[in-house]
Amino acid sequence: MKRRIQAWATALLLVAPLAAATGDEPPAPWGAAAPEARSYSGLKAVYDVTAGTPDGLQSVLDHAAYLSRMTGDDPFDSRIVLVIHGGALDLFARRHFAENETLMTRARGLSMGGVIEYRICEAGAARRGYAPEDFHGFASVVPMADAEIVRLQQQEGFGYMR
Repeated sequence: MKRRIQAWATALLLVAPLAAATGDEPPAPWGAAAPEARSYSGLKAVYDVTAGTPDGLQSVLDHAAYLSRMTGDDPFDSRIVLVIHGGALDLFARRHFAENETLMTRARGLSMGGVIEYRICEAGAARRGYAPEDFHGFASVVPMADAEIVRLQQQEGFGYMR
């Protein structure tokens, strides 16, 4: 009998806050989350970019741009490197500029502040039939995407972003 009463009391404690919610307010039995103030200066992030669609790359650019703003857009304090390989190579190729002009204009614009930079995978580019000069001049070309990502993490303290 005692266990049954305890079970009912526990159920009442769990259901009571839900029943108390009225009107258009969603139930909040645990209260509402509160924002915490944070300072995001001095961050270094490397994005592993393989997004082969304009929408996919746009999303990565959105994240990198927001992170740059959160760090104060200070090139002396923060760095964001986007390592481009896989399907994303085609988006950065000069031969596809006509269909990706808006996207590449935005990518170049983001690099002009000195916080965001782009590094093209030469090995992956060669497999797709590209040479270093086939990419836009606001990007640099590194020998291998994976090796560059690991180097940035291990030797320069970058955080990995996907």
